[in-house]
Formats: sequence, C-alpha cells, structure tokens
Amino acid sequence: MSVNISDVVEIVSKQNQWRGKEAINLIASENVQSDAVKQIEVNDFMGRYAEGHPNTSQGDNRYYEGTRYIDQIESMATSEIIKLAKCLQADVRPVSGNAANTAVALAVLRGNDTVIANSIEVGGHISHSPIGVVGRRIQVRGKVLTLGSENSINIHYWPTTEDGYHLDVPKCVDLVEQKSPNMVILGKSLFLFPEPVREIAEVCRAKNIPLLYDGAHVLGLIFGGQFQNPIEEGAHFINGSTHKTFPGPQRGVILGNMSSEQEIKWWNSVDRGVMPGSSSSHHLHTLPGLLIAIREMAEHGKKYAARTIANAKAFGQALTDEGVNVEAREFGFTASHQLALNVTNFGIAKDIARSLSEKNNIITNYNMLPGDNDARNPSGLRIGVQEMTRYGMKEAEMGELASLMKAGLEGKNVKDEVTQLRSRFTEVHYC
Repeated sequence: MSVNISDVVEIVSKQNQWRGKEAINLIASENVQSDAVKQIEVNDFMGRYAEGHPNTSQGDNRYYEGTRYIDQIESMATSEIIKLAKCLQADVRPVSGNAANTAVALAVLRGNDTVIANSIEVGGHISHSPIGVVGRRIQVRGKVLTLGSENSINIHYWPTTEDGYHLDVPKCVDLVEQKSPNMVILGKSLFLFPEPVREIAEVCRAKNIPLLYDGAHVLGLIFGGQFQNPIEEGAHFINGSTHKTFPGPQRGVILGNMSSEQEIKWWNSVDRGVMPGSSSSHHLHTLPGLLIAIREMAEHGKKYAARTIANAKAFGQALTDEGVNVEAREFGFTASHQLALNVTNFGIAKDIARSLSEKNNIITNYNMLPGDNDARNPSGLRIGVQEMTRYGMKEAEMGELASLMKAGLEGKNVKDEVTQLRSRFTEVHYC
C-alpha cells in the first residue's frame, strides 16, 4: 500500500501558488531559480555521499566510491566559478553562506584571537557577532560573549560615519593598526553600499592579516560587475550565498585569491574547515543546479545585476514620493539590491511586516536600522528587489508597487491589486 502524501502535496502546491504566482517577494536574502535549475535538482545524487575532493587521474581524493559523475560536476562548477569570479581558488562545497563563514572561522581563528567586524546594529551578519560562529570560535574559558565587560571576547566593531551606512575609513584603518587583529571581516546582511576594501586591505596585507569579505547578499552584483570587486580591491576571501542576488540553489561558496606562502597556508586550512570542519557530504543533488546557475550568470549576470540595482533605486525614489521614509536618501538610497525603510511612523515594524505578508501578499522582513538596539523590536523593514527583477519587473512596476506598499503600510487591504500586479510577472528571466 502506498503512503498517503496528499496533504503534503497540497501544502507544497499552496506554497508554489502563493509565493510563485500571487505574492510580491521582497525578502532580500531570497531568489527564484530557473526551471533548468529546479528540474535538475531531482536526481540520484540526492542520497549520495562524496566526502573530500573529486578524484583525478593523478590522485584518489574521495572517501567514498561511486563518485565518478559528481566528480565531473564539482570540478566543472569549481573551474567555472573561478573563471566567473576572476579569482585563483574556489570551494563550492559549503551548503550555505553561514557554513562558508564557519569554515573560514574554523580555519583561521583560535581561542582568544581578535576580530574586527560590522556590528549587527549597522547591518553585520549574526555569524560575525559574539553569539555567532566567530564569537564562539574565539571564546575561551572565563571569557564572556557580552562585549564591554572586563572579561569579554575580543571582537571590535568597525566605526561608522554619522549616517550608519558607511564605514569611517580613517578610523577603521587606525583600529586595525591599534588592535592588530587575527582576522577582519567586511560585508553585511543589511548591505546598501560598498565597503572600503581597498583601504583596509592595504593595512591588512602589510600586517599579514586575513581579510574576509562576506558577499552573501551581493555575490550576483559582484559577478555582474555592478558592485565593487573585493578580489581586485585586495580581499583574501569572499564568502557568498548562491541563492540571493546570485540566483542559484541554496548553497555557499568560498572564493580565494591566495598566492603567497602564508596565504596558501590559509587556503589549505580553509579546505579542512570545509570538510570535516563544517560539513561531511555536501548536498550533492544541488551541485548540478549551481553549475547551471553559474552559466546563467556568466551569460546574463551583467544585465541582471544592472537591472536589479536600477530597480532598487527607482523603488526607493517611488516610495519616497509616496511619503515613506526610505533610509540613506542623501546617498541615492542604495547601490545594491536592498532598501531600508524606517516605518515607525506607521507602527511597529514587526507587526507591519506580518500585516503586509498576511493581508497584502507583500513579503518583507523587519530589520534593525543603525541606532536600533533591540533585534526583536527594530524600527525598519529590509527589502530587496532581486527576485521580482528576475520575474521581469522594471522601473514602472516599482512605481506601481510603491503605491500598493504605501497603502499596505497604512493598514489598507490591497491584496487583490497586489495579486493582479504579480499575475503579470510569473516567468523567470535572465536564464
């Protein structure tokens, strides 16, 4: 007798209909995959193991047999993303951006080390924080994760300019000089503008300090040549997610540009940080989809990234024209796919995000803004246009959406209008 799965199928079908055809998806950390990527993920690799590196004619590098075909896929994905990123090394085995951060932390950091990173309050990712993998990696017995106390761990935060969305470069350089950290981390989760990689990398390289650029959110914009290029600017590592502005399956990647003897030692340590440090087998069934997404970005990435940023800027202006408080207006709102909205004049951000989703099919997330100190009760919404851009929306639709979003912020019910707008954009582009 077959197992009854009708209820499961029904739930999944409802999800596909809602998020795939009815909702305006503005979560900055999500994207839609092409049909080619989705279809290839249903494969025999789903239940297989392939620890280690692909076998070659020169060496047997796997700890399992039966890997001849995943060896080909993984080797192709590695070489093709190196070509796309214009870097020297790549590891495509991490299963997420956070797993990539974990691998680098395990490789480079030790107990009682010192790290400089962005604070959560100004957009830094939780993995860089005291309670994330970085903080826990450098913690030793007797040290606490709460910063500011006499026996706290050695995490220091980059000083920002008054607006909170840019780093104060001279002060950042001075901080590196003063603290001589064991690693510095640039990149954010609320990521509107490029980081001063070149200036900070100069002092890091002089002092032999590894510089990790967390490009999880902006990887597709980097590959599309529309954001900064951290490799060219001197970063040692770029970690990224492959399902945000890079519209592939949920995985992660570590990119390196290592050439000196010390740098090669770092890269070799990262290899062990990936396996066995942060993963065993690595969700093999999604690797073919990653390879397809790499090729899609090689072909269409420049146009996609440019359209995404243009849409974000247009959306920021349209929302401002509607009377919504979009942050960083004086800097053109954004240079990425993201916008930050201060919604305190409409109510509680957490409640607003829930209302927009449940009542109006506009999916966002509440988020801390510079100056906030309570992650559970922040003042902002973080929105990203990368998914709706891939569904074909342009500047004109950003204007339509701004009007609907303003109505939703005011508590009005515009679900029908939102669904009607979305119904015009259900086919995936740039693939």
